[in-house]
Amino acid sequence: MVNSQVVVDPQVKNVLDALKGRTINHVYFVACGGSSAIMYPNKYIMDREAKNITSDVYSSNEFIHRNPRKLGENSLVVLCSMSGTTPETVKAAEFARQKGALTVGFTNEPTSPLAQESEFVVKYEWGAESVAFNTNLGLLYQLTLGVLNVLEGNDKFDKMVNSLANTQTAFERAGAQFADRAAQFGQDYKDEKVIYTMASGANYGIAYSYTTCILLEMQWIHSNAIHSGEYFHGPFEIIDEEVPFIILLGIDETRPLDERALDFSKKYGKKLVVLDAKELDLAGIDEELQGYIAPLVLNYVLRRYAEQLADARNHPLSKRRYMWKVEY
Repeated sequence: MVNSQVVVDPQVKNVLDALKGRTINHVYFVACGGSSAIMYPNKYIMDREAKNITSDVYSSNEFIHRNPRKLGENSLVVLCSMSGTTPETVKAAEFARQKGALTVGFTNEPTSPLAQESEFVVKYEWGAESVAFNTNLGLLYQLTLGVLNVLEGNDKFDKMVNSLANTQTAFERAGAQFADRAAQFGQDYKDEKVIYTMASGANYGIAYSYTTCILLEMQWIHSNAIHSGEYFHGPFEIIDEEVPFIILLGIDETRPLDERALDFSKKYGKKLVVLDAKELDLAGIDEELQGYIAPLVLNYVLRRYAEQLADARNHPLSKRRYMWKVEY
């Protein structure tokens, strides 16, 4: 059970306390866009660690329309929206509660519609002053390992909480380590019309987020998140000396997929930006969990790359054509 000596976030602890004595056989991670992307590494953890609990990641609107038959009183539905106003996610929370599921809404706005529709609310930090332990990813990791601890006795919960407490220093070390490379990336790729991202395993959600939220949404650069395992089933036909790729190499069990994709890309491509988690200084993070936490650190590094690209292009990350401006 939960070790009371571990300082887990009190909001998360409230959820874990509510799970004691309750039967949960399925966890649904439900969100849109960047909030959906952060669910992927949690799904990876569930797949690797859960003995009996199954899990899925759904885009909020499809979650409602697909209407999973298993959704019910033995389900935990974890939702996320930074503003808490994403209509599809708010409706998904209402839908899940109507089905009898226990709902947890992650948001930066604790009085938002999502918070009102969710049985439990977890407010996370966002922005330059936020601390890794209290970010959406940090709190989601606490919940995911906490659920596994409470319901299945998983022994990695304490290690995860303690490791997350040391992740901010890993962020800062990585920021300094990659600062020059991020600045160079901005200069080298500021005129590109397309940039692909590729990853697998726990890192795939990070690649998807960079593609969808940074390159497409914030920079209007054509992109696609390519799964390293799918690279040789169509996407590798696009690689040549002029096509840019950002390739993430994880340190989880799927790293061989990334290495194979990188080896091929080196033969035929020249514009390769490689971020290898093996280069990260993960001191203070339990060795057993480094593969899970590496995506958080790589995500922090990629944000620095995004900022440098935006500056070099004179295209602020806040710039939009349609989002929040027109009806959709």
